[in-house]
Amino acid sequence: MAFEPPRRLVRALGETAPDGDDWLDRLPEAAERAVRARDLTVERVQVPGGRSSLVVLVRRADGTPAVLKLAPRRARPESERAALAHWGGRGAVQLAEDADTTEGVLLLERLHPDVSVRSLPESKALLEAAGALRRLWVQPPVDHPFETVAQRTGRQAEAMRAGAVADPEVAPLVDAALGVRGELLAGAPEERLLHGTFRQSKVLAGERMPWLAVGPDPVVGESAFDLARLVRDRVEDLVAQPSGASTTRRRIKRLAESLEVDQERLRGWTLFRAVESGVRARRVGREQDAELLLEFAGWL
Repeated sequence: MAFEPPRRLVRALGETAPDGDDWLDRLPEAAERAVRARDLTVERVQVPGGRSSLVVLVRRADGTPAVLKLAPRRARPESERAALAHWGGRGAVQLAEDADTTEGVLLLERLHPDVSVRSLPESKALLEAAGALRRLWVQPPVDHPFETVAQRTGRQAEAMRAGAVADPEVAPLVDAALGVRGELLAGAPEERLLHGTFRQSKVLAGERMPWLAVGPDPVVGESAFDLARLVRDRVEDLVAQPSGASTTRRRIKRLAESLEVDQERLRGWTLFRAVESGVRARRVGREQDAELLLEFAGWL
């Protein structure tokens, strides 16, 4: 079978690939090796798939359905493996093999890849997504290998400052986002292992449990940082509403109360993450996404 990467993956990785990176060129051969090494039968490549990995639906030698996932080093697949191992299937997809000597390859239990929480009505989707997220917030392992929120947002802050210099129009929002980041880090509550990139489309229907999280980019920090990305889910619908700003404020209040997170800290991290994503989208030429995100951030 030809392992043709979906266009969505090619476009997304092309935006972030460092000079000389040839991971996409090597991907078909790497996928073939991973399939042969595990004696897998390929069903199909998941399309449109993710933005940082190739997802292939397979069956193991005994007929058990599974998912083969291949990701470049910059997507931190070994960090994902460590987080999934620590969660052990509690609230998240399970690893289908204990160890892997092949860099960037994960074999996972099969969920229902075409059925995410996003398919539910909005209020129900938020409720189910929040419930799935709560189960992931556990103490990180001792001497954990994960990036911290301070480290990740520190890297992002540097890119945001550069974006503000290049585009003075976004400077006021960047200043506000960086200011609130400093305040939040100064008084951060107890740290937990977080999903890192949680949103409705990252929660799939399963057999063991109704809904399970997939695709973490794990980070250690406060819960409000994780929840902040969920606040802006379906941002295009929010921006299209005349009442989008008030709906967003109600969403922050509802999510903060349901997951026992400080409302102001949630608002602050929502602002930071929206501005960071908006500046990044503008930097790589996704102008429509940038406009939506920055308008959303302006409400906060």
